[in-house]
Amino acid sequence: MPHDHSPAAAGDLPPARHLLTAAPPQTYDLVVLSYEQRLMRRKRLETVHGEGFLVDLPEVTNLDAYWGFALEDGRAIQIIAAEEEILSVTGPDLARLAWHIGNRHTPCQIEAGRLVIRADHVLRAMLERLGAVVTPGQEPFTPELGAYGLGRPMGHDHGPDHDHDHSHGHSHTHGHRHVHHHSSHHSHEADEEETGEA
Repeated sequence: MPHDHSPAAAGDLPPARHLLTAAPPQTYDLVVLSYEQRLMRRKRLETVHGEGFLVDLPEVTNLDAYWGFALEDGRAIQIIAAEEEILSVTGPDLARLAWHIGNRHTPCQIEAGRLVIRADHVLRAMLERLGAVVTPGQEPFTPELGAYGLGRPMGHDHGPDHDHDHSHGHSHTHGHRHVHHHSSHHSHEADEEETGEA
């Protein structure tokens, strides 16, 4: 993944060099990021209210495991998953469908009654041939984290008829973030009071 050397701009908020694993007592602002954008090391971001800040982490990090950013002055910026084009997958044998999705190293959001993947016409055709009901939609995409760390699966475009003899383990517990846009600036109250840093 190429490094982003975006400089901080004059008037920006203090930089963020640490991540929070839980909500602090107060949230200063929100930043909305897509699935792809939630993998970064160094990048200038803008909050929903248009204030910029530089993220400068020690290494490339999957932000899906974190609540948000801690600015150097102690203020907190919450990470919200952006809405993006997805496919909602349902059917009588979700475990079998999940195996075929995992066999293609594709990020997958696992829920009690459905699977969610990013929009992909090849995977959609494959899943429909397997008997799945596939419904396009637009919503936040928050797939499962890797079982052995915070890395991400790298999807392969094998085509619908290509299979690997791999088995993939999945955790079937998943926390969901919901987008709540607040009209009052810098007055967000968090539900949790414990703050952790990566």
